[in-house]
Amino acid sequence: MLRVAVPNKGSLSGPAIQLLSDAGYRVHREHKALFATDTANDVQFVFLRPTDIARTVGSGVLDVGITGQDLLQAAGTDVSTRELLPLDFGVSRFYFAAPAGGIGELRELDGRRVATSFAPLVSAAAADLGIEVDVIELDGAVETAVELGLADAIADVVETGASLHEAGLRTIGEPILRSEAVLVRGTRDLPEDSEQAVEVLIQRLRGVLIARQYVMMDYNCPTSALDAARAITPGMESPTVSPLDERGWVAVRVMVLRHQAQVIMDRLWAAGARAILVTPLEACRL
Repeated sequence: MLRVAVPNKGSLSGPAIQLLSDAGYRVHREHKALFATDTANDVQFVFLRPTDIARTVGSGVLDVGITGQDLLQAAGTDVSTRELLPLDFGVSRFYFAAPAGGIGELRELDGRRVATSFAPLVSAAAADLGIEVDVIELDGAVETAVELGLADAIADVVETGASLHEAGLRTIGEPILRSEAVLVRGTRDLPEDSEQAVEVLIQRLRGVLIARQYVMMDYNCPTSALDAARAITPGMESPTVSPLDERGWVAVRVMVLRHQAQVIMDRLWAAGARAILVTPLEACRL
């Protein structure tokens, strides 16, 4: 049975469970249980803190897991884990930040106290910058460290920046790290059946992620306008074109990017296409 680590709380938890559910897995968690077993797919889901997933997968306790790239580096397990698939959620950036009007450049952090929940990541970033900082490690509420007098600056994950603004802080320089949720595994080999199960998991998740980006577009088109329509909708490989009963007309089916669908419909209509329909996708294999 494949054992998959899933975030039990935080911003990664909901999207991870939704993605796995959309991929056909039963990830029902009873009353904050630590385990959920999907017997139909021969998978057991283990719910852990996102910071612990990197360690359990990297050490080989669990086969694969969903966590953030920043958490992999912070846990120091990026060398014992391998990223299998970016998951298009949990996008964030890791910044140094300080009170507005104070520290303005990264080099000014030299010799300063920096509060963070990601001490190894901050130490590595400071070394890369050629500076030394006094790392104050906290479990949470890092934004309050400066106001409480615990630190001169902080280093933390920034998603919207709202919490930094409320604390009177602003980011300094470029991000230390850009991160998103990823599917990871350990570097050790798994039994053959588990390797096959991992490959199935990757294909299912990738199919859902692609389906979220695309829609299926169907339209009727006069043959005289087919070349122009094909130029507007080239598809991932090429569109499917079928003759209609009405002479001089064809039916076209093609995948297009979801965020471009309305503009594409406008252009097709102007080119002479009619009966343009858009259908959402749930999953695919490409």
